[in-house]
Amino acid sequence: MRVAVVGHVEWIRFARVAHHPAPGEIVHSTEDWEQAGGGGAAAALQLALLADEAHLYTSFGDDELGRTSRAELEERGVRVHAGTDRRPTRWAFTHVDEAGERTITTVGPKLRPRGGDESLPWHELAEMDAVLFIAGDVEALRLARRAPVLTATARDLDVLRRGAVELEALIGSGEDESELYHPGDLDPEPQLVVTTSGALGGWMQPGGPFSAAPLPGPREDAYGCGDSFMAGLTYALAAGLGHHEAVLFAARCGAAAMTGRGVDPQPVGL
Repeated sequence: MRVAVVGHVEWIRFARVAHHPAPGEIVHSTEDWEQAGGGGAAAALQLALLADEAHLYTSFGDDELGRTSRAELEERGVRVHAGTDRRPTRWAFTHVDEAGERTITTVGPKLRPRGGDESLPWHELAEMDAVLFIAGDVEALRLARRAPVLTATARDLDVLRRGAVELEALIGSGEDESELYHPGDLDPEPQLVVTTSGALGGWMQPGGPFSAAPLPGPREDAYGCGDSFMAGLTYALAAGLGHHEAVLFAARCGAAAMTGRGVDPQPVGL
């Protein structure tokens, strides 16, 4: 199976702390590390563990962070197709507390792949079994619709609204106001809308509530759990699973990612 992600990459600087700092407070890290992350990267890394081929359509700045990010993703099994942006590659600082909760501060604009960028092999999206759209422009979204299965995050409803393409699934977080979807927000309506709520599980429209999957190991941190969920759902729909079974598989991917350190999705079997 071949699955692609259209999305952004950020270079993440992690620091593990006892608790997130209060205003004016200084906290000291007990561990720190750096990795390529961001929604596009995290989802593509999950798909690299699931699919025969995982492709990422993205954009980097012409700088060391962009080159390092690309090299790391390719080393971990992702086939990267990247345009070059004149702006610097975005980076982020992430606190991870004792409970594994992450708090993220991004620095710089999100670099989105552009459908008009002729350096990217957009024509190959029609040959994919599925595409997950996380970040890009309207033209990139419409090119992604050439795949038989197209899913998307609700993080950027404006692009989805202007693109006006039908989605097999739209995924958002019920704990983030910016990702809430209401019927009528998109035309045509997505075939499936999934709203996640962490340990509470979530809600499918249609389908109703679903439960969160149990953690397969000790909780490490929450970075990338939502992106692994979206990747798992996309893969499961492409594999022919029904909505309920696909969502439960996606929940297992999200739970497994909770046991990894930083940007570290875990393998999950159908």
